[in-house]
Amino acid sequence: MTKRIGFFTRILDDAEPAERYRLAREQIVYAERLGFDTVWIAQHHFNRDEGGQPSPFVFLANVAAVTSRIRLGTGIVTLPLDEPVRVAEDAAVLDALSDGRLELGLGSGGTASSFAAFDLDSAERGAIFGRKVETLRRALRGEALGGDNRLYPSAGDLDRRVWQATFSASGGQRAGEAGDGLLLSRTQPRPKGRPDLALAELQLPIVEAYHAALPPGVAPRILASRSVFVADRRDEAQRLAEIGLRRVAAHFAAHGHVLLGDGLDDLLRTFDSHVGTPDEVAESLSRDATLTHATEVSVQVHSIDPPHASILRSIELFAAEVAPALGWRDRPRPVLARAV
Repeated sequence: MTKRIGFFTRILDDAEPAERYRLAREQIVYAERLGFDTVWIAQHHFNRDEGGQPSPFVFLANVAAVTSRIRLGTGIVTLPLDEPVRVAEDAAVLDALSDGRLELGLGSGGTASSFAAFDLDSAERGAIFGRKVETLRRALRGEALGGDNRLYPSAGDLDRRVWQATFSASGGQRAGEAGDGLLLSRTQPRPKGRPDLALAELQLPIVEAYHAALPPGVAPRILASRSVFVADRRDEAQRLAEIGLRRVAAHFAAHGHVLLGDGLDDLLRTFDSHVGTPDEVAESLSRDATLTHATEVSVQVHSIDPPHASILRSIELFAAEVAPALGWRDRPRPVLARAV
C-alpha cells in the first residue's frame, strides 16, 4: 500500500541551539530531495535533553524559505500552554509563507513539569485543551472573535489540515468526530503490570475508535510515527543504538519506569525502536500491525540520536530501500549526493 513518508525531528543533535537548528534544517532539506512528503517537528519547553524546539512556527518558517515541496507539520503544538488565537495567527502566517504547506498537529502535552511555568495544573490539561481547541477552530474558520474581530490573514482551508495526537481510544474518537487527522506516537506508556504489551495492542483500539467516529465521506488520515535508524552495517547500527538507548534507559529507570531487560534487544523492545540494515528494518516494520492502517509513516531517530552524518544516511536508506521494500513507494527514490 503506497503511503506518504515523513521525517520527524525532535531537534536533539549534540550541539548548541543555533547549530542544532542548522543541522535539523539540513536534514529536512535532504529529506525533501529524497522524496519525503512531510517533515514533523516536536514542541518542548525548557528541557534541552527532552526537545530542542519551543517555537515550532518560527523554525518551520525558516525551513519554508529553503524548501519548496515538503509539507511542514507540527507534531505537536502543546495547545494548553499557548494562546489559541495567537496559534491561529502564527499558523495562518506560516501557511501563507509556505504556499499552503502547513499540517497543524495539536495535543494536550506530555511533560507535566512544563505546566507550572505557565501557572497551569497539568492534571487539567484535557479540559484546557478542549476549551482552547474550540477557540482555535473558530479562528481558523474565520468566525468572529469578540466584537467583529476575525483572523487575518485568513487561514483558508487550514481547518481541514488539523491533526490531533492521543494515547487513548477516547482521543481517537475525538479526532475522528472532528474529521481531523490522527497522530500516533512512536511509543507510549504501558499499563501498570504489562510492560511487555506490544505497541499495536495499545494503538489499534485508538485506530478503531477513530474510524468509527469519522463522519461519512471523510477520508481517514492516520500518521504513525516510529523510531527508525537504518545503517549500512548491522554492527554500526547496533553500536550507535546502544549508546543512545542506554543513555535514555538510565533516565527512564530513574523515574520508575519498567525496562524489559538490560540487553540491547530488550532496550529496542522497551523503546519500540526499529534498528539495523535496510532489510532488517523493513522486516521489523512489517511486523507492526498498526502500520497497516496508517496513511503516513513518519520516521525519527530519537531515542538513538546518532551523529548528523548517520542521520543523513539513515534518511537515504529509508527512502531508497526500506519504504520501497514495504510497498510504501511505487519505485525506489534516487539516492542523491549528500548535502554539505
